Amino acid sequence: MLPFQLYLRLSSFYLVYFASLGVMLPYWGPYLAALGFGPARIGELIAIPQATKLIAPTLWGWLADRAGRRMRVIRWACLASALSFAGVFAVGDSYLGLALVTLLFSFFWNAALPQFEAVTLTHLGDQVHRYSRVRLWGSVGFVGAAVGLGFATRAWGIGIVPAVLLGLFILLWINSLLAPDGPMSPAARQSPPLGRVLRRPVVVAFFCVCFFNQAAHGAYYGFFSLYLETLDYSREFIGLMWGLGVTVEVGMFVILPRLLPRFGPRRLMLAALALAVLRWLLIGHFARELPLLLLAQTLHAFSFGVFHAVSIHLIHQFFPGSLQGRGQALYSSLSFGAGNAAGSLAAGYLWVGLGPTAMFDLAAALGLLGWLAAWRGLRV
Repeated sequence: MLPFQLYLRLSSFYLVYFASLGVMLPYWGPYLAALGFGPARIGELIAIPQATKLIAPTLWGWLADRAGRRMRVIRWACLASALSFAGVFAVGDSYLGLALVTLLFSFFWNAALPQFEAVTLTHLGDQVHRYSRVRLWGSVGFVGAAVGLGFATRAWGIGIVPAVLLGLFILLWINSLLAPDGPMSPAARQSPPLGRVLRRPVVVAFFCVCFFNQAAHGAYYGFFSLYLETLDYSREFIGLMWGLGVTVEVGMFVILPRLLPRFGPRRLMLAALALAVLRWLLIGHFARELPLLLLAQTLHAFSFGVFHAVSIHLIHQFFPGSLQGRGQALYSSLSFGAGNAAGSLAAGYLWVGLGPTAMFDLAAALGLLGWLAAWRGLRV
């Protein structure tokens, strides 16, 4: 077990990091819409942070693995992301200005989490299955921010979103100053060549599964709030829906340390992907039916919670020793980066061309492809 003080410092970083996501994911799209941008432009702006994940995490992961001082890299990345995001207040409603600020800010912001995941796993040592007990505080932060800001925007308007985000980014930098680097064991210096690991068929299959699953989430992360607004749901209710999804995710993180040894990563991932397909179909076709919408949101415990915890477990297994940082970076780049960017862009254009239901039909199809790739290739 982690010492309580260390547990507190690691958990608080997740709390603040995902609180910022609890603001950005539900409310950045509506904020951009309030500035006058249409769905296609919103999809492009939302895709930029995901696109920078194709390069930034790998570059920062290589740097952290070479330097052996991950927390130093994380601290500088958090400070630079806060300073660059402040440019939002200077560019106003300029599409080009917002695109440039988003590109710069996300290049640094996307460096922090993959390396912090590696720090957490290093501290956990041979108790990696307890990762979800630390990570669940990120979900708590997401819920608090998503639900709280729903009520705050009703009182003060959607224009408060950039200020709240900047405050959270500054707080994240302060938290990064408190977390210590993980200990480096002698075994951590002895690792197989990265190319040999990446050529393993099971690793190739794993990254294909991650890409498909996160591409399927593109419509949800980018347009779920706007979609529910078109169905006349209030902003407070939409915040509660985001909060519900992550609340059940917290519950799943609590019990996962018992489920993972019992059922194994392959069976849990297949279940998560199958239930994700069901979730996207329910949202796309039955969001007007409140009981079915509630059911769909509870499935977030599987489509993200189970999937992410199993993925972290497998990365730790596939990328041992000094490859840990680059393994986390590749996971971020190929799934949250390439996958979410492709999904967000496709969702924006599909909304314009065929309507929002088509976005979630595509998400279901991508989830099915992920399930097939896991069934065929993920023999672990």
